[in-house]
Amino acid sequence: MPSPSPTLTSAYERCRRLNARYGRSFYLATLLLPAWKRRHVHALYGLTRYADEIVDDLAATAAVEDRARALATFADEFFAALDGAPTHDPLLPAVVHTVRAFDIDREIFERFFRAMTMDLTVTAYETYDDTLSYMEGSAAVIGEMTLPILEPLEPAAREPARQLGFAFQLTNFVRDIGEDLARGRVYLPAQDLARFGVTRDDLAAPRASAAVRSLLAFEIARAREHYAAAEPGIDLLAPSSRPCVRTAHELYGGILRQIERADYEILRRRVAVPARTRLGLFARAHRAAARAHRAELR
Repeated sequence: MPSPSPTLTSAYERCRRLNARYGRSFYLATLLLPAWKRRHVHALYGLTRYADEIVDDLAATAAVEDRARALATFADEFFAALDGAPTHDPLLPAVVHTVRAFDIDREIFERFFRAMTMDLTVTAYETYDDTLSYMEGSAAVIGEMTLPILEPLEPAAREPARQLGFAFQLTNFVRDIGEDLARGRVYLPAQDLARFGVTRDDLAAPRASAAVRSLLAFEIARAREHYAAAEPGIDLLAPSSRPCVRTAHELYGGILRQIERADYEILRRRVAVPARTRLGLFARAHRAAARAHRAELR
């Protein structure tokens, strides 16, 4: 006898827990949203995080073929559920409910799953355009799928949302360079490594060489260009969404500052924005969020 389908309440709660566990900075920022928006953002996070778990967290125990099969099964079940098929997946009722509620374009999710599939076999990117092509599906789409929930005030908000996705993703690539290498991947372009005379062996070393520091400084500057391109989009959102996005912008940007303060010694450890800094930023933003919520209810 098949197990009963999960309820919407349980599916949304499962997504929330995934966000709280794996995306602490982003989760903190989502708490600044009105509750009705928050659960939809958690649902989209749940979808993307679960797909990422299939690709990455099974890497040590499952063959590529098994991971590819698991990812394809999950994608097929998602699209089938979107078309009205019943699902017993614990996350998908919330995800499908959110996609339908905001009429999010199906093609966005097709791009996302194509990028996740690339992660199963692609281990390096030659140019930054190649890296951007991957990030189109792994990062820019996150901005696009989340944007309707944040209530854009005009169509011009789309590109800044995409740019914020690029900024977050490139920040992760820099911060997680050692972890990604352990999985056999280098997302930073091979042309950039060659420009600074960096090899994979340099990235596997316990300490960052002068060449590695120069490479990371270059990529941080590039990430900040994306953050700068994203910032004007914050004011193109409904006031009740702005504190959340501004806080996420500052928290992720803060990771880059922590990398610099660590003198780029991140090959064997992950840096993070200190909890005191995160909570102080949240407290200030919470007051702004409360004012914005009250203003929208007048």
